[in-house]
Amino acid sequence: MTKVTSLPADDKSCGWYHLSPSRTPRPAHVGNRNARWVVLGAGYVGLAAARQLALKFPDEEIVLIEAQEVGFGTAGRNAGFAIDLPHDIGAEDYIGDIGTAKISLRLNLTGQNYLKDLVAEHSIDCQMKFCGKYQAAVEERGIAVLDAYRRGLEKLGQPFEVIEGADLPDHIGTDFYRKALFTPGTALIQPSALVKGLAESLPSNVTLYEWTPITDVEYGAKTVLRHANGSITADKLLLANNAFGGHFGFLKGTMLPVFTYASLTRPMTAAEQARLGGKPYWGVIPADPFGTTVRRTPDNRLLIRNSFSFNPSGRADSKYLERFISRHKASFDRRFPMLPDVGIEYTWGGALAMSRNHESFFGQLAPNVYGALCCNGLGVTRGTATGKLLADWLSGERSDLIDFLLRSPGPNVNPPQPFLSLGVNANLKWGQMRAGKES
Repeated sequence: MTKVTSLPADDKSCGWYHLSPSRTPRPAHVGNRNARWVVLGAGYVGLAAARQLALKFPDEEIVLIEAQEVGFGTAGRNAGFAIDLPHDIGAEDYIGDIGTAKISLRLNLTGQNYLKDLVAEHSIDCQMKFCGKYQAAVEERGIAVLDAYRRGLEKLGQPFEVIEGADLPDHIGTDFYRKALFTPGTALIQPSALVKGLAESLPSNVTLYEWTPITDVEYGAKTVLRHANGSITADKLLLANNAFGGHFGFLKGTMLPVFTYASLTRPMTAAEQARLGGKPYWGVIPADPFGTTVRRTPDNRLLIRNSFSFNPSGRADSKYLERFISRHKASFDRRFPMLPDVGIEYTWGGALAMSRNHESFFGQLAPNVYGALCCNGLGVTRGTATGKLLADWLSGERSDLIDFLLRSPGPNVNPPQPFLSLGVNANLKWGQMRAGKES
């Protein structure tokens, strides 16, 4: 028997969650039952995998288990960028090997198009806007990153527009940045609203249990998942719980639960919107990976996301919220001095599952246990694609995308504690200091 060593526990102050359409969570599981298919984790990977399994096996029931409430956890806490392009932060030009980049582009587009079709089919109210993204820079180092990224996009044959600082206020209102690279294929979303909508529109042969944290697992010919009020026995188990997969006995010591933090303002008044100017909604990611992400949402709020912490348990820690809210306010004031009275309404943290070699896991973990784990910061599109493709593979399909995912070496092994925490924390601190004005 494997004791689950850590369970999700996110803060209660996520603005996306509180501002998304309300829904009644599905009841927690009680009692003992058997199931042909069990998917653990109702984020982007799990929702896509459960949906696709239900379509591939229409006469079989798929059980989807979520430890918290759909839309409350990690999937509903990101900055809301459904990115189409390769986003290899380990490569100088964000593109890396051209062959790998082309497959990554197709994977991201698979996830993005799947979500676009579902949003349209089920009229999911998640503010999805295909308005592209700006990657913007202030420091010389950031300008150099944009130049390298431009060369990478040229190599990949993808469209872009270079926008000089003097022209940026017409796009995003602020004159804070010196240069930006605009790419048109990114969609912006309200992430909690999206995952709630995906859960509400699951096929009828998917049974969703929320607030059902699994406390221990017995692996064998069948997998027995136990919780406080009973158990579920699975013929086949799919792990879609990102870094928590390590607490279920797989890929131990390979994934890094890194939390990043965001704040969302109150809605701007009509006068404040006029003072800001620019387009009605947009998204900016920093040239420096440790810089600040900024969004203007369709409901006229401004999002600031920066600062990082390494939480090995994968659980939130309230001390970081208190520490970083002042940093968010300073970042906001530098970018939007014309909006001195626009206050922050929500501040929250959310986890990324990262690996040191930027590789994910896809495939079989043990007899009758499978997984798609470690999204490396691209959960919306890549997570959706890998969840769908995992179900396709289990139904007997093969494709070059599935073969590419199966060939991945997976996340590499991390150094032992306490060296791991010392190294990751030092790297996070140095990266945030080095970001300079882009923080």
